[in-house]
Order: sequence, then structure tokens, then C-alpha cells
Amino acid sequence: MEKTLTVLNKMLEEKLFEKYAIGGAIASIFYIQPLATYDLDIMILLDVNKSTLISLSPIYNWLEQKGYEAEKEHIIIEGIPVQFIPVYNDLVKEAVECAKEQNYETVITFVIKPEYLIAIMLDTGRTKDNERIVRFLEEAEIDFVLLEKILSKYNLIEKFKKFK
Repeated sequence: MEKTLTVLNKMLEEKLFEKYAIGGAIASIFYIQPLATYDLDIMILLDVNKSTLISLSPIYNWLEQKGYEAEKEHIIIEGIPVQFIPVYNDLVKEAVECAKEQNYETVITFVIKPEYLIAIMLDTGRTKDNERIVRFLEEAEIDFVLLEKILSKYNLIEKFKKFK
């Protein structure tokens, strides 16, 4: 994954997107025991206005020019299937903007903070997300003041109470 993250950082440097953060199950490995997953979810903040139709063509074209191939919704970067997910709501946008800088081996990367991951999983509400929330609450160091602030801001307090 180190080589994959190096490529992502090069893409950031070349301004293919404004910012990125690792989300999904791979983000979890920075906070809890590893989960089985197939791909690397990269949440990206693009420089577009709200009336613009979002196109990932510049990202796919850049990667294909470097010899990486598309496979369904993924691009295989250094052997790892990567899915680029443009921020799709204000919660995810804030999560990417507030991402934590982390080291993965010798590469600096950006990872969504656990409090935001919990809020996103709660908002999504899939069964596997609910199971992950339990793991986060049991294993990760959570800033509960920050979590409550996020849940309140995005109207997820009642959903969290029901979840608990």
C-alpha cells in the first residue's frame, strides 16, 4: 500500500484533487484491529462548483497514462484496487477537510478521524457499518466531545441513541 499512497500523494501534488482522505475499512486499520476489505476507498475533494457535473475522467486519464488500468469502478494502483469517491455530502466534506495526517510506513497520508468515520457509518446505516461502529467504540480512542459535536451538527444524535 505504501507505493499506492505515494501515487495518491503525487496526484494531490499535481492538483488532480484538492485533498484526499482514506475512508472505509482501510481507514479503520489506523484505529482498530484490521477488517477484511477488498479495496481502498479514497474520499476526494474536487475543485468544482456545485452546478458542475463531477467527472473523474482527469483522474482516470492521469492514472491510465501512468500505466494503471481500470477494473470496474476501481483503478488498480500498484496492485491495490482504489475507488475514488467524491465528497457527496457536507459530513463527508468536513471529514476530508479535517482528516488526520498519518504515517503509513514511510509515506505520509491522510485518514478520516474515527469520530467522523463513526458519524459517516451511522449516517449510512448498513449492517456492516453498525458492526464497525461497535468495534470503534470498543477499540478506538474516541474523542466523545468531538463525536457529539459532529453528531449534533449533522442531526445524528437520535440515530446514535437508537443505535446504542
